[in-house]
Amino acid sequence: MTADKLKEYFALFGGWLSTVLLLLQTLGLYFDWLNPESINAFVAVLMASVPFIIAAYGIYKNTYLVTKKAKLQEKELEKKGLK
Repeated sequence: MTADKLKEYFALFGGWLSTVLLLLQTLGLYFDWLNPESINAFVAVLMASVPFIIAAYGIYKNTYLVTKKAKLQEKELEKKGLK
C-alpha cells in the first residue's frame, strides 16, 4: 500500500465522518465536539501521520537491533568492515 493510497483512505474516512455528522444533525442530535472543523483537523492529523509511519517503518526494518538474527548479521557486517 502506497502513501497516496493511505491518504485516499483517510480522505474517504473524513468524508464518511462528515456524512455521519449530517445524519446526526438531521436526526436532531448535535454534538459540540463533532463539527466540520474537528473532522477536518482529524483528517489532517491522519494525513500528516502517513509520512511519519512510513519513515518509522523504514527505520524499524533497516535497523539491526530488532531480532537475534539481525544482531548476528550486524556483528558479521562489522567483522567484514561493511558497517
